[in-house]
Amino acid sequence: MKRMKMWLSELTLIQQLLTIIFLFVTIFAGFVFVFLTPAIDRFSETEMFRILHNSQESLIRYFDENPNSTPQPNISYSETFVIDVLYDPDADDFVNISGGTIMKELKAEIKRKAELNTSGTQDYMVTVYLRGEDGTMMPSTYLYAMTKLRDGRSLVSVMPETYRGQFRTSLVRSVIAVNIVFVSILFVLLIVWVGSMLIPLSQITDYIQKLKNDDKDAVLNVKRNDEIGEVAKALQDMEAELAKQNREKEEMIQNISHDLKTPIATIKSYGESIKDGIYPYETLEKSVDVIIEHADRLEKKVHSLIILNKMGYLLDNCEEGETLDMNSVIDKVLLSLRVIRPEIEFQRDTQEGVMFHGEEEPWRIVVENLIDNALRYAKSYIRIVLREKELCVINDGVHIDPEKAESLFRPYEKGSGGQFGLGLSIVNRVTTTYGYHVQAENLPEGVCFRIWRDVPKKEKQRREKTVRPKKNSAARA
Repeated sequence: MKRMKMWLSELTLIQQLLTIIFLFVTIFAGFVFVFLTPAIDRFSETEMFRILHNSQESLIRYFDENPNSTPQPNISYSETFVIDVLYDPDADDFVNISGGTIMKELKAEIKRKAELNTSGTQDYMVTVYLRGEDGTMMPSTYLYAMTKLRDGRSLVSVMPETYRGQFRTSLVRSVIAVNIVFVSILFVLLIVWVGSMLIPLSQITDYIQKLKNDDKDAVLNVKRNDEIGEVAKALQDMEAELAKQNREKEEMIQNISHDLKTPIATIKSYGESIKDGIYPYETLEKSVDVIIEHADRLEKKVHSLIILNKMGYLLDNCEEGETLDMNSVIDKVLLSLRVIRPEIEFQRDTQEGVMFHGEEEPWRIVVENLIDNALRYAKSYIRIVLREKELCVINDGVHIDPEKAESLFRPYEKGSGGQFGLGLSIVNRVTTTYGYHVQAENLPEGVCFRIWRDVPKKEKQRREKTVRPKKNSAARA
């Protein structure tokens, strides 16, 4: 089966279509010979006996109305290919009623069956051997129906098996012809269907090749509402998104170049001035403070770029389950960031013993970035809420533009007061790597950045059973 799948995957759509048609024809041929042919044989035999019964109906009525009479041989009461004879056991004589004559070998067989004295109509198929002109014995098969009349005689309707063979052949040919027409129509429809797929797929291939060659004139016009149309639309959206990200990256590189150039130029100029004995900012101490300030800015920007690159290779190699104490992480972050804006009140609403999944360093960077982001917008307070599988950082700053709420966590996407557009993208990478979600939402007064993890269904059911009170527990208490 595996080899078959590999073989099919190497074929083109047209080749796969031809293979399917070949397999269908092969299976249909096997079905005809294994199942359909025996069924046609049974049907044709039943149909032949039905014809014999119909042939006898009018004759039976005649003999019931005229007992002990014999119709003239030239009176035809049946089909032209049916031979009707009347056998009288008392006279041991056969009277031909319609059709041709029957062979003596067949008459002997009919006599043996008539001696059984069975009532009603009985159906028989018999093969007799006739001597040919060259003296060889040739088999000949007949179907006949025998009905016992009230006067003791037997009405026999005989049909040669050759007519049954003709009927069967005609029926098989009709069935095969109908199926050939059906397969032909199906083949044409499949060819049209495959062709309708090949054209847009070829357009998609050309479009991707043009994008690969950085062709600015690459256009994809696939107007379909099926899966191929969805793929084409996804490619167009991807190309638009990549183009947007490339523009943002180019703008980001220009901004970073400018931002790095400014502190470097300041540090260089201040250092050269101090070396020459000149203090650009009043005193030596104040001039050195300016150098240190710009060095800190430069360090922070380089650190953000390094962290973003590092988080791009972050993998979830931690042991399963929640093993990281988030209260400890928050303590360390607040210890270093609380002094940045002393006028901001930090409100802490954290539960003890809350564990998160992951390593300490990435989560510390996440909390630092969220609180650092909040410090840029907060007016009077920052609130940190920690619950099981949930962390919220809230500030009372201005609301986020709803149109930018979904794109804030993309790389190089800056808010109204953002610096690099890297901090929140680092947050998103860490949280998604460890199986958490992150979302920014506007509150009536301020903004909330929420990180949470879905509770597995089994664990949720276990907790519900644990929390659910037992029946009659109050009565027993």
